[in-house]
Amino acid sequence: MTVRTFALNTTAALGVAMLATPAMSLDLRGWNIHVEDYPVSIAMEAFVEEVEEKTGGEITGKVFHNGVLGDQPDAIEQVRLGVIDFGEFSLGPMGQSVPEANVVSLPFIFSSVPKMYELMDGEVGAAIGEGMKAKGIMPLGWYTAGARSFYTASQPIAAPEDVQGLKIRVMSNDLFVDMVESMGGNATPMAFGEVYQSIKTGVVDGAENNPPSYESTAHHEVAKYLSLTEHLIIPECLCMSLKTWEKLTPEQQDVVMEAGRNSTEMQRQLWEERVAASLDTVRSAGGEITEVADKAPFQEAMAPVYEGFLEENPDLTELVEMIRNAE
Repeated sequence: MTVRTFALNTTAALGVAMLATPAMSLDLRGWNIHVEDYPVSIAMEAFVEEVEEKTGGEITGKVFHNGVLGDQPDAIEQVRLGVIDFGEFSLGPMGQSVPEANVVSLPFIFSSVPKMYELMDGEVGAAIGEGMKAKGIMPLGWYTAGARSFYTASQPIAAPEDVQGLKIRVMSNDLFVDMVESMGGNATPMAFGEVYQSIKTGVVDGAENNPPSYESTAHHEVAKYLSLTEHLIIPECLCMSLKTWEKLTPEQQDVVMEAGRNSTEMQRQLWEERVAASLDTVRSAGGEITEVADKAPFQEAMAPVYEGFLEENPDLTELVEMIRNAE
């Protein structure tokens, strides 16, 4: 046998061996900040179960709930580095690593939760997803945290002028401070755990959050006026480390992506059921819920917020306009 023939035969044999190599087995670690019975947690567990079943046990995993693997910003960085394989994150803190994600923290940028679903499942989600992949994060599905609305102790908020003079607790984010102040209110960042007592004692007049958080923390006991302004609709992401993703075979990637879509549908449904139950609890406890059908005046009041944001982030103008102009 000549050297050339031996080399060709060896190369062919190696090629056959590579084709015959079984798919890599992986045991994945997942990060989650929520308790085990939360809609996010249930959907994440379903994701892991589906992946394990459809890969025949080649890929297994465990979801670590209650933030035991670290706080959210640290966990996002660990997913980027491949230390944590997958996680479920709000796009709010994701913006520290992925500039495109900051867009969804703009107040009133989504007209409704269904519109958010439509856009995140389409070209807006694709654009944000490309930004995430460039930073080492592969999106698998866009979960929901619902819509945040204002609640107050003294009066409902049906129009921007109703915010004037009110002290409103907000998360520690300049965008949210600017949102309240653009309507003449006094934004007061503080820890979430201090809100109940602060409303009760008059330190603040109200706060803002989604209905399950409003109800489960008993804030409705001290601030009975819930106004469904839905001013912040910040999606969340079930996502995987790109380093982990690239270890998977194409077939395994297909399974993981399909399981991500299925878990997204489950999480959204569970969330809507949770919101409905919370609103029923609030009504039964004597809370007054105000529907805000026309959000245009609120959106118009946000002009200074958008101007400031786009001055600092001119490269995100196209993405902002894509969302705002969606029909």
